[in-house]
Amino acid sequence: MSDDAQGDQAERKMRFLFALRSKGVTDARTLSAMEAVDRGRFVRGLFADRAYEDMPLPIACGQTISQPSVVGLMTQALQVGARDTVLEIGTGSGYQAAILSQLARRVYSVDRHRRLVREAEALFADLSLSNIVTIAGDGSRGLPDQAPFDRIIVTAAAEDPPGPLLAQLKIGGIMVLPVGQSDTVQSLIRVRRLETGFDYEELRPVRFVPLVEGMAND
Repeated sequence: MSDDAQGDQAERKMRFLFALRSKGVTDARTLSAMEAVDRGRFVRGLFADRAYEDMPLPIACGQTISQPSVVGLMTQALQVGARDTVLEIGTGSGYQAAILSQLARRVYSVDRHRRLVREAEALFADLSLSNIVTIAGDGSRGLPDQAPFDRIIVTAAAEDPPGPLLAQLKIGGIMVLPVGQSDTVQSLIRVRRLETGFDYEELRPVRFVPLVEGMAND
């Protein structure tokens, strides 16, 4: 790589991290993980040149890759520990799982679109991210065979936190997800499982694709 190209890359990375901090992503481990994972590897086709902008972008199967600041805020809110096992519902491009893989012991990522799972799996292998397990399945049901989980993150919006996912969260565990009855009115919430029930905290307004039950036809 030429000196000019290295300089451009360093400047782009600096702008990227500055944009994250300006949107409230201040946790050092989260920022370090996001610096280590190149979003450009997860955006293909017409929108590849916009990979480093803070905006959601379309991906295959009618889904989206979330804007980096939202990925950062969700990751930060999840408070992932180095020994944690994380369940992600909605693999999508694989970008969020790749960031979580820098922070957790193991990440299980489920998506109803087999094509997205195949493509993410290939990319994880290419990036030598060996602590991610990708599964084609109905994310609304979670992964009862691997439960309970220290952390659960959902990257699609349901009307309420799905009961099966709440049941698969460890006591002391945290789940972060968007909830809302339409694609225009949604809130990002953090759920903590206590000995006596659940504690709910509203974090900020967001917009995500809906959480759909069952498998897709691809």
